[in-house]
Amino acid sequence: MKRVHSREVKQAAMERLQQRGVTIEGIAEIVYQMQAPYNENLTLDLCVQSVQAVLEKREIQHAILVGTELDMLAEKGMLSEPLQTLVRTDEGLFGCDETLALGSVLGYGSIAVTTFGHLDKQKIGLIKQLDTKKDGSGPVHTFIDDLVASVAAAASSRLAHRLRDEEEKAVVSPSN
Repeated sequence: MKRVHSREVKQAAMERLQQRGVTIEGIAEIVYQMQAPYNENLTLDLCVQSVQAVLEKREIQHAILVGTELDMLAEKGMLSEPLQTLVRTDEGLFGCDETLALGSVLGYGSIAVTTFGHLDKQKIGLIKQLDTKKDGSGPVHTFIDDLVASVAAAASSRLAHRLRDEEEKAVVSPSN
């Protein structure tokens, strides 16, 4: 049995993001919006670094590959009914897209989970551009908009935790 090297998986996931119109910078802009109110020293570059770190995780890469594959198959009309229509039209009660995306952020804690929920409802930045609740024509982004939200949420959580770590290191601990 052939094993797929992690380099191949990462490369495929990154290519899929690019093919679907997703950039690291676009995700980082969402992260910046989420975290700037809590960190006056935050830069877009730090957000880019955090997004890149999140995209190193296999769980995230796997979710990207699965979700984008389903979006692409729906665009080509290659899913069986009723799944084809559910994915093609981004049916409101179809929650598998959110479930896949949410599952990929669980390792980043409650901040990631609540941020994902916020982003899923508010659809800011790139997420809004990708949201495809339309008449079912054009590109299908049923999964990718939620996956972008999950990466942004995880990167936001990662930054929040790192900020706290830095604050605690700056506090001189009392001698015993």
